Amino acid sequence: MAHAMTFGVLALAVLSTSFISGILGIAGGMILMGILLLMMPLSSAMMLHGVVQMASNAWRAWLWRQHIDWRILRGTALGAVVALAAFSVLQLSVSVPLVLIALGLTPFISYVLPAKLQLNVDKPQHPFTCGVVCVALQLLSGVSGPLLDIYFLRSRLDRRAVIATKAAFQTIGHSFKILYFGVLLARNQGSTEWWMAAVMMALAVVGTTLSRGVLERMSDTDFRSWTRKVVTAAGVYYLASGVWAFV
Repeated sequence: MAHAMTFGVLALAVLSTSFISGILGIAGGMILMGILLLMMPLSSAMMLHGVVQMASNAWRAWLWRQHIDWRILRGTALGAVVALAAFSVLQLSVSVPLVLIALGLTPFISYVLPAKLQLNVDKPQHPFTCGVVCVALQLLSGVSGPLLDIYFLRSRLDRRAVIATKAAFQTIGHSFKILYFGVLLARNQGSTEWWMAAVMMALAVVGTTLSRGVLERMSDTDFRSWTRKVVTAAGVYYLASGVWAFV
């Protein structure tokens, strides 16, 4: 009975968070990670989160594939490879509360920076740094939080291009997380039940598909307005979580 209830909660969480991410490209993964960490060990949560988010983002990237900005994707992918290589060699580890506080402060620092220092994937070297930092954060905490969205918030891309390009990059990032936690670290404790992972991946695809109609009806202005609000809310959440973890 308890196992069935756990499965039901996870199924509902995956379906709803994939729907949210399909509209804004943010928040769904963060909410899902929080739920998973309450219900299973860290290694299992990382693996299940990785496969679900990889499926959700890969399907989202496919649905909007004609809108992917390949210049930005190449830069972020190269940065992701560099981050994975560094973590694989150095086995880096940082205090989780520090990571959470850094993620939480990111939006607020970005809002007050002068224009020439703003994070923006339109700038030549920023896709590469985005790939390095965001994948590093994924390998440390499981999510890259509002930082990825800060890089896209001020870009000239329309809402479809933002969703498509971020989804393509996140597919790479989550596949690297699966590789890192499932193979390179060889963490076997609390192993994921793969039949459950397969079902959750299917539900992620369903949730992503259902979100497409909502995004089509949304304007670019509303998309950026809601994204900014969610990024700010995510920053508050991460900052509070980091401070609470210290306390």
